[in-house]
Amino acid sequence: MIRVLIVDDDFMVAKVHSGYVNKTPGFEVVGVAHTGMDALRAVDDLRPDLVLLDIYLPDLDGLTVLRELRTSTSAETDVIVISAANDVETVRAAMRGGVLHYLIKPFTYAALYDQLKHFAALHQRLSVLSEAGQSDVDQVFGGRPSGATPLPKGLSGETAELVERVLRTSTEDVSAAECAARTDISRVSARRYLEHFVATGQAAVRLRYGTGRPERRYYWVS
Repeated sequence: MIRVLIVDDDFMVAKVHSGYVNKTPGFEVVGVAHTGMDALRAVDDLRPDLVLLDIYLPDLDGLTVLRELRTSTSAETDVIVISAANDVETVRAAMRGGVLHYLIKPFTYAALYDQLKHFAALHQRLSVLSEAGQSDVDQVFGGRPSGATPLPKGLSGETAELVERVLRTSTEDVSAAECAARTDISRVSARRYLEHFVATGQAAVRLRYGTGRPERRYYWVS
């Protein structure tokens, strides 16, 4: 299990985010902190693998917490910022501090799910490697191999791989609802990824007619 610390000054928001994490397979919430100082103490005591860090905290702001974590010799944890702070300077400061990603509130469970699964894939890959190849480094730093089709804004590579795997391994065409059930993402998100693959010529659509509107069903052709 990947151990996660939630840091947010709003008790209800922290509860919601904890619920998101706990329902994601492979993740568990090991602690919740509502101030910057509590966050630093919790990291020292609990040694989480990942911190979901808010910027607006009542004592130390999230960027200060991030700097403290990065200068600590004992804090070996990764950080994803989750905050309503959307000014460019804050985003840049978070990037310089080495965060894995920056989610702007409000966001959906699907958005957080994508980042958690991406983190899980990297966590697993790096834990079994003694040396990293360029493709491994590209994944860690968010790069894509040259010649790869770029994803539209809002789509993640990890979720695209899940949807692609469903299409490749299915013995028959699948609907957006069926794809969503197999990948544990929303139907709307599944349809966006499926339509992306259709637009790039990697998948195609068949229409199934019945009562009402025809159902769009997808299959892999690339």
